[in-house]
Amino acid sequence: MGQKKQWIFYKRVKESIFIPLWFCFLIVLVFLIQLSLDLDLGFLGILPQTFTGLSGLLLAPLIHGNFIHLMANIFPLFFLGSCLYFFYDRVADQVVISCYGVTNFIVWLFGRPYFHIGSSGLVYGLAVFLICLGLFRGSIKAILISIAVLLTYGSIVYGIIPSSTGRVSWESHLAGTCVGMFMAYFYSQKPRLSRY
Repeated sequence: MGQKKQWIFYKRVKESIFIPLWFCFLIVLVFLIQLSLDLDLGFLGILPQTFTGLSGLLLAPLIHGNFIHLMANIFPLFFLGSCLYFFYDRVADQVVISCYGVTNFIVWLFGRPYFHIGSSGLVYGLAVFLICLGLFRGSIKAILISIAVLLTYGSIVYGIIPSSTGRVSWESHLAGTCVGMFMAYFYSQKPRLSRY
């Protein structure tokens, strides 16, 4: 690898981890504030079809109920977000905003009547976008990325199965899946998804 190519590669890596790293840092910061002040910020989550629950459209993905919940979302968010910004930097912002905002709005419209918290809807949206883009686009690069994500996070499919027991928000998982799939289809026809 020549010096110029090496410099471009490191620049791409640095740019691709910037937003996912800061978002994960913000999530951890909110969790540490909850922990240190012995607060339960769950009331700031999405409470479907209520006016007060609208705050969750913005805040719910930042709030996690416990350490296991936090860890289950932080690592996939960083990995998937970095992949998205590394390989598809031209559309990454739009995909993240849609998987964040539209997913949460769907949960607010159709979710069960309790507080939905956590960033798993965003995780599902990003994973499904990366997987489905390979299927819809059909290029070697997109297919290889799709296979890599599928091998790493393929088991997430079980999280979209509706369950009346427990407090896992399968609605967030299903909504994120639908949004990620739609965004993958929408961008699959675009000629260039990366500046590189």
